Amino acid sequence: MEKFTTHVGTVAALPYVNIDTDQIIPKQFLKRVERTGFGQFLFYNWRLLENDQPDPEFPLNYERAKDATILVADENFGCGSSREHAAWALQDYGFKVVIAPSFGDIFFTTTVSKNGLLPVRMPLEVVRNWEERFEEGTLQLRVNLEEQVIEDDQGGIHTFDIDEYWKNMLIHGLDEIGLTLQYSDHIAKYERATQ
Repeated sequence: MEKFTTHVGTVAALPYVNIDTDQIIPKQFLKRVERTGFGQFLFYNWRLLENDQPDPEFPLNYERAKDATILVADENFGCGSSREHAAWALQDYGFKVVIAPSFGDIFFTTTVSKNGLLPVRMPLEVVRNWEERFEEGTLQLRVNLEEQVIEDDQGGIHTFDIDEYWKNMLIHGLDEIGLTLQYSDHIAKYERATQ
């Protein structure tokens, strides 16, 4: 995984509640286990019209969202069935951070522990303000994981909480396997001692 300390990026906002993993990436695209190539299917049923042309009404298709790396979403983002492909699709599309008032529990854990995508819980009023500002024009945020602070381009400063365990994994670029491999000498020593 890539190390994550600070990220400055443009926001795309989806002001919809209960965006589930089937909306993030529909089930018909889950036939592979490689982590790449899923970005083209992100929000497929919303982002594209029946003729596979971009829907100009969908926020990710707005010109100001073209290079967005921070997704601001509404309550209960990533609810629904457990599918790691949802995190893969978000990352492959270019997102580094997802901000919402709340997340589906499995989605939250999968994004942070196995994929290096930073999920940030922010109060609803802050999220709604950023959603409105996105509707009016371009919005930039600076996300500092080490200090647990998000600064917006109008000087607003907002703190967030994250478990120290997840924070350290992201800062050091470790997934669960990488974390375990840090102790490979201890594991080998234990195995030799118990043979």
